Amino acid sequence: MPTQSSERWINDGANMKKQLEALGYEVDLQYAEDDVQMQVSQIENMIASGVNCLVIASIDSSALVNAEEQAKNAGIPIIAYDRLLMDTDAVSYYATFDNKGVGTAIGNYIKEAKDLDAAKAAGESYTIEFFMGSPDDNNALFLYNGLMEVLQPYLDDGTLVCRSGRTSFEDTCILRWSQETAQQNCENYLTGFYADEKLDICASAFDGFAYGCKAALEGAGYKVGEDWPLITGQDAELMAVKNIISGYQTATIYKDTRLLAEKCVTMVQAVLEGAEPEINDTEQYNNGKVVVPAYLCTPVAVDKDNYKEIIVDGGYYTEEQLAQ
Repeated sequence: MPTQSSERWINDGANMKKQLEALGYEVDLQYAEDDVQMQVSQIENMIASGVNCLVIASIDSSALVNAEEQAKNAGIPIIAYDRLLMDTDAVSYYATFDNKGVGTAIGNYIKEAKDLDAAKAAGESYTIEFFMGSPDDNNALFLYNGLMEVLQPYLDDGTLVCRSGRTSFEDTCILRWSQETAQQNCENYLTGFYADEKLDICASAFDGFAYGCKAALEGAGYKVGEDWPLITGQDAELMAVKNIISGYQTATIYKDTRLLAEKCVTMVQAVLEGAEPEINDTEQYNNGKVVVPAYLCTPVAVDKDNYKEIIVDGGYYTEEQLAQ
């Protein structure tokens, strides 16, 4: 796993470990704290210790090629978890969410929440700024493309106005999904482009970015219930759902990591038993060497209107957790 600084990776690792151990497997779960070289060393040590299968959620999707080649030479199958491993034919399968679908869900949420078609018909506009994922994470570009499929027409016709002019992936991506960088970017946008006009929408690709935007907006004097913008996120972290309830975040994309862990566990089991795992995508995920067969789980947009039904009734968080 990449890091324990994000709640979602802690949950992913714990869910997978629990499910694999329930099936009788011995699990070595390690976190690299967003240190690429540490992750390389961890993988090499696992190969040397003779593991039977590797499940890797990479920090830098292109930085593990040599280690992956070692695993291939040792006959150890590799399953990419959530993030596609790039530039290698050593990866056997990929378990993830529909990453383009995450972007589409964010875009559609913004489109519907602000009724962009009605705004267009009335000649009205909304201001928007973008906070996209890490350039070394293949998922981030899929998300961006899904988002822009929905929102680009409204940028083109002026219904959405990005006053900073930063709308390309290269201009909006944030290395290592850094909350601090998102906050700094938002502060810079507010100071440089919104001194005389309010920011209406923060199109954020991650709950951590939403926290950074929240801090920047509070610092600039924005208030919930008055001029607080629409803020999106991804991962349905506990703090994000709390912020949705209190009005500091508008929506998040819920990705049930229990389901993703379950799909990955069944992949591991199939691979180790010499069987074919369940796959539902054999086209999208070309890593530069091969098209990696994948299982894609479906993401769901969550806001104050449906969080109880999806998050609480679904057993992801309890009312008590959300009230703390």
